[in-house]
Amino acid sequence: MLFAPSRHRLCTTAVCTTALWLTSLWWPWQGAAHAASAAPVAAEQGMVVTAQHLATKIGVSVLQQGGNAVDAAVAVGYALAVVYPAAGNLGGGGFMTLQLADGRKTFLDFREKAPLAATPHMYLDRQGNVIKGLSTRGHLAVGVPGSVSGLETAREKYGTLTRAALLAPAIQLAEDGFVLDQGDVDMLHSATADLRQDPASAAIFLKQGEPYQVGDKLVQKDLARTLRQISEQGAAGFYQGPFAQALTQASQAGGGLITQADLDQYQTRERAPIQCQYRGYQVVSAPPPSSGGVILCEILNILEGYPLKELGFRSAQAVHYQIEAMRHAYVDRNSYLGDPDFVSNPIERLTDKGYAAQIRAAIHPHKAGVSKDIKPGVPPHEGSNTTHYSIADRWGNVVAVTYTLNDWFGARLTVPGTGVLLNNEMDDFTVKVGVPNIYGLVQGERNAIAPGKRPLSSMSPTVVTKDQQPVMVLGTPGGSRIITAVLHTLINVIDYGMNVQEAVDAPRFHQQWMPDVTFVEPYALSPDTRRLLEAAGHQLGQPQQANHLAAVLIGAPTLGGKPVGKNRFYGANDPRRNTGLALGY
Repeated sequence: MLFAPSRHRLCTTAVCTTALWLTSLWWPWQGAAHAASAAPVAAEQGMVVTAQHLATKIGVSVLQQGGNAVDAAVAVGYALAVVYPAAGNLGGGGFMTLQLADGRKTFLDFREKAPLAATPHMYLDRQGNVIKGLSTRGHLAVGVPGSVSGLETAREKYGTLTRAALLAPAIQLAEDGFVLDQGDVDMLHSATADLRQDPASAAIFLKQGEPYQVGDKLVQKDLARTLRQISEQGAAGFYQGPFAQALTQASQAGGGLITQADLDQYQTRERAPIQCQYRGYQVVSAPPPSSGGVILCEILNILEGYPLKELGFRSAQAVHYQIEAMRHAYVDRNSYLGDPDFVSNPIERLTDKGYAAQIRAAIHPHKAGVSKDIKPGVPPHEGSNTTHYSIADRWGNVVAVTYTLNDWFGARLTVPGTGVLLNNEMDDFTVKVGVPNIYGLVQGERNAIAPGKRPLSSMSPTVVTKDQQPVMVLGTPGGSRIITAVLHTLINVIDYGMNVQEAVDAPRFHQQWMPDVTFVEPYALSPDTRRLLEAAGHQLGQPQQANHLAAVLIGAPTLGGKPVGKNRFYGANDPRRNTGLALGY
């Protein structure tokens, strides 16, 4: 038997000792071998990391002009709507976590909302079965957009530069076009078939009906006009006037539900972020209607009781504990959380260190949990595509933004004459209890559809501080995998001492309770570790679509390390998507 009872090991036999030793040799991140990753991008005055190089350069330019991190975040948000149309958006929504130079921490919720005419069973047939594709494609899948409201709220409350100055770069990129790189083309090609079916999308994202190629220029004059309306009128240029009329007409013609009343009632909400402590660091992240901060803190609280560093990076025992912590936390994510305007979220309980201790007591040290047996009502659980960017400035302001169309290119619909792609965010609601959404999440009644309600999210824009000073800004797209990708990056830096680029590069694994399988990226586990975990009952599956994590470490390339020269900011761009750029000045 390979798995034998032990406090800190999955096995004690000579075979297992050899396997665990081989696991440690498998990984170049251990010890002094740091050649596996490029060095983090270093800068003295500030840092911007986004999923598209032109957007990053715009953010840095704003910082160089004297704008703060919020100004840069707003400019980047509008720029990504032009240069990263799969996820950058005007027609979606998202979240922004901020720590300001004076120490204030806040959170802006500009999540999409269900239209006022939405109903709990709108995607079911007469027999109560889910109608396939109805919540993911077409106008009925579209939630009321929040991105423009969110960016304008951030600029008005916490920015310093004019709206015209911050939108000008995006307007120019849309009007004049930009040359497509390989990453841009790969993104567009991934949705060619669907974009071709929507005439308004095909007119923009296909070149005379054929996919764009590297070196082609993508021009979006309709989008430039929409951006210009926002530049001149602010949020009113989006939620009223020509764009609003075009959106509501397209929705009505396409069988959707969005009306002018929906646009009139949309408002960004400012909320208190979720905060927790992990090994002496304070984690500041997204509150409901995001599950991100709550579940990230719940997992960290569970893992804090295990000696991860001593167990070793990707040892079978450390991986086992991480998988089980994810499994238990995702039960809570999928069962207990929803829009705080509609349900009462048990945040205090789920983020309590004592509750984490109860979960640890329920985790068998050398046997995988069975997801169907871990559910609400069974102790200790009581009954009851996207993009991210991270920015830090020289004054101490840090901003983490995750915003989304939900799926890649959202509903794959463009509002005619506007250049604006629409989200398919309604699929993030519980369409039917027990039926998974596009990310495989099986969710509960608290996330049921209701008029004006915001669907539960996993977006986790996160700031980490030490002694009230920001030390890290990070986040990622990736649906249900957002929380675990952020988690891996945090523990890679805090527990395993990686520099920020190594932490972002390291292969990941993901467990979300249902389905009862742990998704594993290539090279995340050695063959020996896989065998040990499978012998303990873990079901290991193929990786899901890659995330694109963007992170900034402040002070040094590693926590507690020494700065390189005068550089204070260290940026890491995830290589998985073949796009993006970390850049400072």
